[in-house]
Amino acid sequence: MKRSDLTPSEYGEFYGGYLNRIEGDAELIPSLENNTEEMVRFLKSIPANKWSHRYQPGKWSILEMVQHLIDTERIFQYRALSFARNEQNPLPGFDHDMYVQQSAGDHRKAGELIKEFRAVRTSGVFMFKSFTDDMYRNIGVMNEANASARAIGFIMIGHALHHKEILSNRYL
Repeated sequence: MKRSDLTPSEYGEFYGGYLNRIEGDAELIPSLENNTEEMVRFLKSIPANKWSHRYQPGKWSILEMVQHLIDTERIFQYRALSFARNEQNPLPGFDHDMYVQQSAGDHRKAGELIKEFRAVRTSGVFMFKSFTDDMYRNIGVMNEANASARAIGFIMIGHALHHKEILSNRYL
């Protein structure tokens, strides 16, 4: 399944910004796998003295941003699994700033966060590989917007690319 197979009814308008970062002919599973390795290489290239850096007061450190990526991966994976299993109850949004504040991300080690990101994403890839075509197309409601399980997989990639861009442009 390709990113271009998604229809606007499968994701909320807000998520279009993430999806637009992905080529239309991108296939979900290879793209998830490639993005995992791309992100791990990128994170490993960040100098050790930059991980606690904030580009301005009140902004997240790189440690906190990577913790945010991990938390969000888990939340998106739960949402995708819920919709693949035909969950009919709407799933709430979450306050990403509060999650970061409560994460103690600044007290983590960069290497541990990188390993955890890879582990969480790899687990998600196995989950997406287990879905049937019908499961991929199931639509539920997350954060007051429709979403299909397959759209969430692509949103995860776009979300990671979004934060890679922020890191590249504002932190490094």
